Amino acid sequence: MREPLISVVIPVYNEAAHIRHSVETIRGVLTASAIDHEIILIDDGSRDETWDTIKALANESSAVRSLRLSRNFGKEAALCAGLEAVRGRACVVMDSDLQHPPELIPEMVRLWREDEWDIVDGVKTSRGKEALGYMLGAKLFYYLFRKLTGFNLRGASDFKLLDARALDAWRALRERDTFFRGMAAWVGFRRVSVSFEVASRAEGQTKWSPIKLIRLFLSAITAFSSMPLQIITVLGGIFFLCSLALAAQTLYMKFQGEAFSGFTTVILLQLLIGSALMFSLGLIGTYLARIYDEVKGRPRFIVSERVGDEMISETRK
Repeated sequence: MREPLISVVIPVYNEAAHIRHSVETIRGVLTASAIDHEIILIDDGSRDETWDTIKALANESSAVRSLRLSRNFGKEAALCAGLEAVRGRACVVMDSDLQHPPELIPEMVRLWREDEWDIVDGVKTSRGKEALGYMLGAKLFYYLFRKLTGFNLRGASDFKLLDARALDAWRALRERDTFFRGMAAWVGFRRVSVSFEVASRAEGQTKWSPIKLIRLFLSAITAFSSMPLQIITVLGGIFFLCSLALAAQTLYMKFQGEAFSGFTTVILLQLLIGSALMFSLGLIGTYLARIYDEVKGRPRFIVSERVGDEMISETRK
């Protein structure tokens, strides 16, 4: 079977209302630019008619391949399933809601083919229409991620082109709990950025709830840095210095023959130290949970159904 030039990987979750329009728009751009392609749609356990729609798309065109996961494993796992299925010489990862502009794909392909960049990153010049809480949360996340890991993901997105070498390197990273854009930065290679403005969603609302974003934040930070664990050591040092200062003050007051009432001080210290201990235990527990998930060795995803030619095995680690 002929190898396509580009594989477009699109995770899908409850997008029945507009996925056909999105796929047709993307295919129209690629066809107009004479780019040989395939589109891989991964249904991440949708609860609406998404699977029926993308299955129909795959039946209508040999350039579309559909993959259904056995349940909702999350976007990162769905991306893993799609990337494992790629057979093109390069792949483009994008969202299904057209907030990643398909019109930019030909330029990404040109940079890859003519200028021989290994990775072409889509970087947001603006975040589009977004609630203030989400915007501030994103800024805080990228700031902390850069400080703790050394990787600057400001403006980064999942909209990327990876050539075969970069994709093989990414596939070699076998952790179960993945963070695609961070892992894509970690593998290195020659890379260039192209800017884009986040467009309005084709239809519907974001699937990212505050709880899911917090989980992603914790997963990303703990996956790329052990620095938060050092906070515990720093806290221990601070409290040790404070205890020395308090001990010196207590001895001074004693030698001066002055009574020292420490009830309020003791209560405040207990609350402060108790909070620090709970915070420290929480950090340790987060890392232990990651270790626990990794050592179980469960697959990242399970495939329940697929439409198209042979893609991948039913499960992947």
